[in-house]
Amino acid sequence: MRVRKRKGVAEFLAAHSDKVITAPADWTVVFGNQKPLQIEVGCGKGDFILGMAAKYPEVNFVGIDLQETVISWALDKLLEAPLPNVRFLLTNGAALTAYFAAHSVSQMYLNFSDPWPKTRHAKRRLTADSFLAIYKELLSVDGALTFKTDNQGLFEWSLSNMSQYGMTLDSVSLDLHRNPELMENNVETEYERKFSRKGQPIFRLAARFEAGDVRA
Repeated sequence: MRVRKRKGVAEFLAAHSDKVITAPADWTVVFGNQKPLQIEVGCGKGDFILGMAAKYPEVNFVGIDLQETVISWALDKLLEAPLPNVRFLLTNGAALTAYFAAHSVSQMYLNFSDPWPKTRHAKRRLTADSFLAIYKELLSVDGALTFKTDNQGLFEWSLSNMSQYGMTLDSVSLDLHRNPELMENNVETEYERKFSRKGQPIFRLAARFEAGDVRA
């Protein structure tokens, strides 16, 4: 997604360096506690991660994105409705091991990631093997990965790739918004609202790595 740069964005983020992290940090120091840590890779404008932080105050949340302007929009919302248990991290998914200790993340979320539809770009998908290896290193033994998308092709490819990688699928929904059990605790993203209102099905899965295959 091409985003027009926001004027003065670097200065804006720097002025709120306590909320937007740009260098490796000790998250227990950043948050001032040792609550469980959950992260969203590709947080966009922040609706999901802020919704989760409000719903689960007993958990610390980090929203991650590589675009300064996108992070600044999420920061706007955090400043309007402050939450002590959410921070933003400016980096890309391939660099996560530099920012989080091994097996320190209890839950990861991938929401409406770029589908990279061309076959030659498959390695860029956030559910490609190189990214799954990173998630495997970061997730705790009982940690899970939740993935939502409106793109059926990406969803089917991700299902297949995760299975081949050896992940266990805890749940799979081909139409999330018609599943009352899953919707009970569902927090929408901005894209999810947009697509679901158009009648498009939202695909969702939850998966984890085999406990015996997670190495400290």
